[in-house]
Amino acid sequence: MDETFIPFQGIKDDLKGRLMCYKQDWTGGFKAGFGILAPTTYIFFASAIPVISFGEQLERNTDGVLTAVQTLASTALCGIMHSIIGGQPLLILGVAEPTVIMYTFMFNFAKDRADLGRNLFLAWSGWVCVWTAALLFLLAILGACSIINRFTRLAGELFGLLIAMLFMQQAIKGLVDEFRIPQRENPKLIQFVPSWRFASGMFALVLSFGLMLTALRSRKARSWRYGSGSLRGLIADYGVPLMVLAWTAVSYIPAASVPHGIPRRLLSPNPWSPGAYENWTVIKQMLDVPVLYILGAFIPATMIAVLYYFDHSVASQLAQQKEFNLRKPPSFHYDLLLLGFLTLMCGLIGIPPSNGVIPQSPMHTKSLATLKHQLLRNRLVATARQSMRMNSSLGQLYGKMQETYQQMQTPLIYQQHSAPGLKELKESTIQAAASMGQIDAPVDEAVFDIEKEIDDLLPVEVKEQRLSNLLQAIMVGGCVAAMPILKMIPTSVLWGYFAFMAIESLPGNQFWERILLLFTAPSRRYKVLEEYHATFVETVPFKTIAVFTIFQTLYLLLCFGITWIPIAGVLFPLMIMLLVPVRQYILPKFFKGAHLQDLDAAEYEESPALPLNLITETELGGSRATFAQEAEILDEMVTRSRGEVRRVCSPKVTSSTATPAQGPTIIQSPRLSAYSPRVSELRGERSPGSIGKSPRTGDVRPSTLGRSPSDASSN
Repeated sequence: MDETFIPFQGIKDDLKGRLMCYKQDWTGGFKAGFGILAPTTYIFFASAIPVISFGEQLERNTDGVLTAVQTLASTALCGIMHSIIGGQPLLILGVAEPTVIMYTFMFNFAKDRADLGRNLFLAWSGWVCVWTAALLFLLAILGACSIINRFTRLAGELFGLLIAMLFMQQAIKGLVDEFRIPQRENPKLIQFVPSWRFASGMFALVLSFGLMLTALRSRKARSWRYGSGSLRGLIADYGVPLMVLAWTAVSYIPAASVPHGIPRRLLSPNPWSPGAYENWTVIKQMLDVPVLYILGAFIPATMIAVLYYFDHSVASQLAQQKEFNLRKPPSFHYDLLLLGFLTLMCGLIGIPPSNGVIPQSPMHTKSLATLKHQLLRNRLVATARQSMRMNSSLGQLYGKMQETYQQMQTPLIYQQHSAPGLKELKESTIQAAASMGQIDAPVDEAVFDIEKEIDDLLPVEVKEQRLSNLLQAIMVGGCVAAMPILKMIPTSVLWGYFAFMAIESLPGNQFWERILLLFTAPSRRYKVLEEYHATFVETVPFKTIAVFTIFQTLYLLLCFGITWIPIAGVLFPLMIMLLVPVRQYILPKFFKGAHLQDLDAAEYEESPALPLNLITETELGGSRATFAQEAEILDEMVTRSRGEVRRVCSPKVTSSTATPAQGPTIIQSPRLSAYSPRVSELRGERSPGSIGKSPRTGDVRPSTLGRSPSDASSN
């Protein structure tokens, strides 16, 4: 995104870019067929369950003025409109916890005022939304989203980890409350007797941990050794919602032998209950609000506008990380303008507004990356096998696969140039043919392991379309009518799902990876280099990594502590925004520029990808599983920009075959692997490659990973 502060210029550019691919946004979704249902179902549960929980929280905090019916309606309505007329369809909208905190503050303020009170709370909230919309319009028109270019990995990943901590905090708080008597409940009921409360709490722990562990395990189903590939794929795609249903069913097993209300379940009015739809006519009461309070609504509106500007923009940025290799243009300015209209609409009909949410937005992109990988992989495998049946040579095989790959890209002139695609595959196949002296000879799968080669070499791509966002928003809207069924879900299952979402958002977060590195024993750090890892692990001294990570951790704890402060807690985004000048003007005084680029490359100071120290696998031997078999797609993301190239030093084993002329011969795959010279160095062995060579300059220098700071500084 180019920086521009010319009024309306950013909105104009966004509209121009997105309109050119609008048709393909829809056709791409429909062409995916039933495969689109997997990411749709996954993100539906990720959106609906937190919104239901926040609705219950609002119901308690506003004495029933707002409930889960209103939060679900807002999420569905805003989601449907954004998926149809929004700019970035990967962005997921929903009612977030900061909105709940702000509405709680506004209700506590209004109910104590005789000229406002409970009856005019929603009308006054409508004026707050009017002012908020006006400020969002102003920010979008003046190009304020251009500042997002200054948000580096430091701010984005810190914010993502903070959201994960807040989700985990909500899960822990909910489980603790399972042992207590809920507000507005009769403490004399039998289910609130201490012995039954303890039993209910322990059962809640079983349900929560059961859901969390089985949901996490089901997401890794593709790496299981048991079951057919289609069964494992089905479990990986639909395992999480199936686990919600399964553990809800488990909660009914002791129903006949325990008092009613154990375990605790969702409490929310049905949409047809009296009072559940009174908010829709709040616009009639807005003129009854005193003028002084109409003007005073500007104060909370300013806080909400800043909050929405930051949350919405960062959620969109995290959904469009460079690791995802998106090909369609972003739409920050226009989406912020649309958010202003959606906020205004929600205020006028008396429901809390929705905005871009984390971690649902990047989770949506990751699930669509999995879908795109599966679609490409299945088509390419089918093409390769068809070519083999026609006795094609390796060169012909590659040509047909490359042609199929390009056909599935549906290239558009305004899109960014696609990833190298199967270029590496071409090099691999040609080298394999040359090494065997059979470049024109027919091949079979014993020589060319189709599935392993394609799994390893397919670039990370995302199925960019609007259909999944639209379908999940419609399904969220359907939850309003299905409220009697949703009330069968135990609250403890919700807390387990919150914990699952927190843990699910951690893979790919370099901040989290560096925290784990700090706790890795020095004698075991070489194992980090044997796996997929970022370049900074090899190019930055461990002492520098530690200092940078400790600074980021302390700042994270500061932001987390602020969220505990009443009212002021909603201003934590200001602390994240403060990282922009801190990163640009202060950190360069304490860290070397080269190290800072590797740890936190900003968009305005990007460097090309660092060269890899490559050696052929025939020099190494050994084996490794394919990337797709190891875990869910993008659990380990391969980055080819910002100096964050993922590396792996372990070679892979390909199949062997016998040739008529030479007899049994072991055919090693000639595909090059990125070898890390520091693995053997940390083990105390001699590296088979260039020991101690700097990937940045090629100069020989000693490794500092695994050494004490004093040893490193002495060199």
